[in-house]
Amino acid sequence: MKIALAGAGAFGEKHLDALKLIDGVEVVSVVGRRLEPTQAVADKYGIGHACTELAEALEQPGLDAVILATPTQMHAAQTIQCLEAGKHVQVEIPLADSLADAEAVLKKQQETGLVAMVGHTRRFNPSHQFLHNKIVSGDLNIQQMDVQTYFFRRKNMNAKGEARSWTDHLLWHHAAHTVDLFAYQAGPIVQANAIEGPVHPELGIAMDMSIQLKAESGAICTLSLSFNNDGPLGTFFRYICDNGTYIARYDDLVTGKEEPIDLSGVTVSNNGIELQDREFVAAIREGREPNSSVAQVLPCYRVLDALEKQLQG
Repeated sequence: MKIALAGAGAFGEKHLDALKLIDGVEVVSVVGRRLEPTQAVADKYGIGHACTELAEALEQPGLDAVILATPTQMHAAQTIQCLEAGKHVQVEIPLADSLADAEAVLKKQQETGLVAMVGHTRRFNPSHQFLHNKIVSGDLNIQQMDVQTYFFRRKNMNAKGEARSWTDHLLWHHAAHTVDLFAYQAGPIVQANAIEGPVHPELGIAMDMSIQLKAESGAICTLSLSFNNDGPLGTFFRYICDNGTYIARYDDLVTGKEEPIDLSGVTVSNNGIELQDREFVAAIREGREPNSSVAQVLPCYRVLDALEKQLQG
């Protein structure tokens, strides 16, 4: 399977590391904003083609699929561009930064019938998979999820500390992970509330946000997000259940008393990004809808849209 990667930044390289581990996959093109650093990434991973335009990558002989790890604001248009070119596509989270754009992507996917999935990585992390399996089997039910998404980011930079060409967003990017995961684990969301802190004078975004969610099942979720936190970075999930408490930190899981849980055997890897990419490749090969398809995650973007309207109101 021949794949192109668009977005040769910090997250793009995580996908390239993951794709190396999947049999029968070849990355044939990498796309970036500037040619010189993009060529350097291509050289590092032994990729034969580098360019600065997605359209050029889409013309590579035998190309089957594209992974988009580009700036948020480009996601919807580029996903549609790939589908119109007849290519399967995996777009990094978020699918879009507006509900209208997200719905336009779904419409195009339905027209083409191609695989289109979104990088909602929490569905794939072994820690969350372990708990999802217990929920599906009836071993436990969520009463409350308490989630903290914290960064220290007062300048426009990426995970590698490099300058970014775009501005990140707490609601449409980082909250999307938890809104989708809560619905995936607890059922459809029926109520959502949000408040935000002051807007940064240079970045033009709120640096702190608080979100409350309620599922049809009665479970609730409290999500705190901040770009101001000078401490451990990342997202930490406390699952308070009717049968135990669990704390998930990306691919690791402990009990509420910090006792480690062995996740070996839950799935074939302990890397959520690799598992996400494996699902993308498998769905294409098997001609089926992937977990985290555009259709499956669209309810998340409806909630984000409602929250944005609240905040603007």
